[in-house]
Amino acid sequence: MTVEPFPSRVLPDLIRRMAPALMPERLVYARLPAGVPVPAGLEPLALVREREGITLVLPEAEARGAGLEAGFPCRRIVLEVHAALGAVGFLATIAAWLGGHGIPCNVLSAWHHDHLLIPDDRAFEALDLLKALAGEAG
Repeated sequence: MTVEPFPSRVLPDLIRRMAPALMPERLVYARLPAGVPVPAGLEPLALVREREGITLVLPEAEARGAGLEAGFPCRRIVLEVHAALGAVGFLATIAAWLGGHGIPCNVLSAWHHDHLLIPDDRAFEALDLLKALAGEAG
């Protein structure tokens, strides 16, 4: 018996309903070496612990104010559709679409939404491309 864990017919519907929204705040990636605690008062969008240290994604002003080494200035596009965490192909389709237009995309998936981190200077272009992709799925 073959089980289809995520029906392929759902993917076009997710793409059509993704409703990308560009957030106004400029974010950066910052890193802390292993063993260095996160400075008090920071409110990162994301925090990832790795063997080599901690990566933070946070507002540029917070990183600068804390004196953190930061890079990859970016903007966040929130995909307003509530996609299941097991939605096979959803983010792959989006990343391939943006990649095909030369736009890098880092993804953070959360319980309710997926968040795309796009280079600051390409964010508006990425937003337009995502809206076009949603229109093509309709």
